[in-house]
Amino acid sequence: MRNECRSENLRLVLASTSPRRHELIKHLRLPFEIIPSQFEEVIDPALDPAELVLSLAEGKAREVYERVEAGCANGCLAVLGADTIVLMEGTVLGKPKDEADAFQMLKQLSGRAHEVYTGVALMVREPNGSQPELLKQFERSKVFFRPMSDNEIREYILCGEPMDKAGAYALQGTGSAFVARIEGCFTNIIGLPIPVVVALLRQAGIKVLGADGSNKSSPHLGV
Repeated sequence: MRNECRSENLRLVLASTSPRRHELIKHLRLPFEIIPSQFEEVIDPALDPAELVLSLAEGKAREVYERVEAGCANGCLAVLGADTIVLMEGTVLGKPKDEADAFQMLKQLSGRAHEVYTGVALMVREPNGSQPELLKQFERSKVFFRPMSDNEIREYILCGEPMDKAGAYALQGTGSAFVARIEGCFTNIIGLPIPVVVALLRQAGIKVLGADGSNKSSPHLGV
């Protein structure tokens, strides 16, 4: 049976520079630190969307884990990596290269539905353990945009918000003005599906909000 990783003996690392992910994980009230991953993201067209985000999330978590593991001899070490893509009719929409690219992305999304996939990977080493365990899961949500005029799109781009976002919009920001409705996990669309994160942490024996994986009310892993 997996040992319980108590918060006072836990080193939880978020392998991400995303301020959205930082804010989301804060709500779990666990001490954590940020170590950005140096993993080189490569889009493999042979992978389906779920496989792709899981592969990228694992790469990020593993790269940071290998850098910090030697300096964390005692206690429970857990490194969390995540990757999000926007999928529009089989085409992956990443972060826009420039304003023209952002305009084309938003024009493509206008009045239509698209999917958001996020993969989450957790590299965990138990106290006094030697080999880490890899836990991972993905989440999928669907977003419906209302029709947008060219002028609206241009004004939105001028505010700067689209330029570092997959799909060129932020649901938690001004981009919410274009969203008619969503299906699925809200925080997944922002970039970190919190129910999945909670379930993986509890699966690793880490208590979250007073409960661990033995609690039958733990969030269900699934999509």
